[in-house]
Amino acid sequence: MSNYERLVERISKASKLDAAEIERRVEAKRAKLSGLVSKEGAAQIVAAELGISFENEKLKVAELVQGMKRANVVGKITRIFPVREFNKNGREGKVANLLMGDETANTRVVLWDVNHISLVEKGELKEGDVIEISNGSVRNGEVHLSGFSDIKKSKEILGEVKFERSFAFGKLKDAREGVSMKLRAVIVQSFEPRYFESKQREGEKGVILNMVLDDGSENIRGVLFTESLKGLGIKEDELFDLEKFNAKRIGLLGEEKFFFGSFRINAYFNNLEMNIDRVEEIDADNLIKELEAKV
Repeated sequence: MSNYERLVERISKASKLDAAEIERRVEAKRAKLSGLVSKEGAAQIVAAELGISFENEKLKVAELVQGMKRANVVGKITRIFPVREFNKNGREGKVANLLMGDETANTRVVLWDVNHISLVEKGELKEGDVIEISNGSVRNGEVHLSGFSDIKKSKEILGEVKFERSFAFGKLKDAREGVSMKLRAVIVQSFEPRYFESKQREGEKGVILNMVLDDGSENIRGVLFTESLKGLGIKEDELFDLEKFNAKRIGLLGEEKFFFGSFRINAYFNNLEMNIDRVEEIDADNLIKELEAKV
């Protein structure tokens, strides 16, 4: 069952309206908004108009929708990334990222509060832990936690969980804030990498690369971090050697690959960009099979 189908089912049950009526209202809402919102976003608006709130409900990861302000969810930590420092508009701080999944989906969780970040830095939250999140806000396809949110270990037992985020294949012309997508695109430009020191593991460094992708329908700035950069074929010894790194990234210009990630608004430039989770080579044989299956 897709995220949208789960939402329709939940709204139908809460409103006592059948699923067909909910879907009719969703399509009417999308038409009124000229298709500028996703089906999930329109479903959330319909739910609000029917007086249905998800704020006090415990949701599945797949049921999290862009714009939710007080989302409650339980999941297992499948990955923790190094804590990063930032300096934005003269304001310094830290941010921590982790991936969390249940049996329905996997998503990124972003921690902004120093008390939450310290749980990661001290190792009190680690991969494999089942956690409970309260009052998280959903934006850019991620769950963001502020000082008004809560994150703690849960006593719930989860069996098999999704380790990979779900990405629907799409085109850049259809990209919107909060949407996750699998994209086939060409690297048309790349910029000097930026390095940072890990605050979680002493002596460990990270790297960020910005590039411009074009899929024939539109182009966009993409942001890749250390692990996702390895999907470009950049080896460990090349990541932290600026001369080797630059030679490698320049050699990637014009290459076409699959990019998996979510779209967000860059607050500094006020434009849409793609946060890239992973990169895969295009397998010509598999691509031919996929095309043949559609005929």
